[in-house]
Amino acid sequence: MKEFAYIHDEENVPDTLRNVPFLESFSKDHLDDVLHSSAIVECDPGDVIIAEGEDAARIFILLAGEVAVIKDGDELVTMNQIGDIFGELAALEDEVRSASVVAKSKAFCLALDQRFLEYAMPKEDNPSFYAALYEFIAKLTAKRLKATSEVLARVDRELRDLKAKQASVSA
Repeated sequence: MKEFAYIHDEENVPDTLRNVPFLESFSKDHLDDVLHSSAIVECDPGDVIIAEGEDAARIFILLAGEVAVIKDGDELVTMNQIGDIFGELAALEDEVRSASVVAKSKAFCLALDQRFLEYAMPKEDNPSFYAALYEFIAKLTAKRLKATSEVLARVDRELRDLKAKQASVSA
């Protein structure tokens, strides 16, 4: 895994970044602050971008490639869309990582250092910035929760069907 400072040209934000929903939620000035506190991470297949249990300080935005979210050795989800975000909850809550994220292919991510952002832009002095940040994270979390609920409902139905079949075979 290689990391490069992102040299941000305030007058020329690349289309790849301009079209990322997370970054669209910020004003121009706030976007400049976010990008100035970012780095580009280049990953080869198998590189561990986030390790379960490590301290959190960064939010990652997938710019290209494919990554897998892994918990206790089980792959939970694959992310492969430009703009997919990972690592946001632990970074915002200053908690340890609850899962690992591993590159499945050559991947490029924008890494935002949350601690640097808080140093450069204290919460008490930048309420509109943090309102936009938390609003986006809340919407993302709600979307993920809805998808998880749909999967759990389907699994619950399948389990009930299997139990009913087992009961009819045993009878």
